[in-house]
Amino acid sequence: MALVPSRTTSRRLRSAYVAVAALDTLLAGTAGRRAHRARTVTKPLLMPVLAASLATDPRATGSPLRTTTLAAQAGGWGGDVLLLGAAPERFMAGAGSFALGHAAYIGGFRSRRGAPRWPAPAALGLLWGLTAPPLALAAARQDRRLGATIAAYSAVLTSMAATSTQVGPSVGAAARRRTMAGAGLFLLSDAIIGLRELWLTDPPQRLESAVMLTYAAAQLLLAEGAALAGDGTG
Repeated sequence: MALVPSRTTSRRLRSAYVAVAALDTLLAGTAGRRAHRARTVTKPLLMPVLAASLATDPRATGSPLRTTTLAAQAGGWGGDVLLLGAAPERFMAGAGSFALGHAAYIGGFRSRRGAPRWPAPAALGLLWGLTAPPLALAAARQDRRLGATIAAYSAVLTSMAATSTQVGPSVGAAARRRTMAGAGLFLLSDAIIGLRELWLTDPPQRLESAVMLTYAAAQLLLAEGAALAGDGTG
């Protein structure tokens, strides 16, 4: 059944997303099997609810970022589900799904690229060059496949953040601000994961809450940026 654009429906779905994200963030920082079992419900709900909110948002009807953002959310959903497991194979598959989502974001941002206004791509490239190799090497000590996965995934993620800073004025200032903020929070979320998995020997469980809080906020801001890109006042 097709989703009919409705501002009220979109707002309710967005509120539902915020509520589910808050619950999942709380559960993520809670140790124990019950919390993990509950997350097999809450975490896979995140992207479908957010996607439905964007799909029913009348502001996004003519947005040049709507289709690519929905595709990116589908990639995020796959990653969310796969990363509920702890096996290396699931991690690599989840990273691949997220990378496909970032590629969709990149495609949307590049289609609206304007004249370069920010030095961010060079700065982010330098940041990747300084941080990705040590992370990849640390992961490779655990499993050689993980090193290559992290190097490739971090390159795609960094590219997504870099291209978000080059979106032109055709989508409006408010849309650009939310898009860049969302991409930045995505980088922060994955940086926390790298810190937790590869550098801390006994990371506190609450660190997972920080991962989910920044991730959920990133996806919400990216979706809001896509919606505003189709709004004449954005």
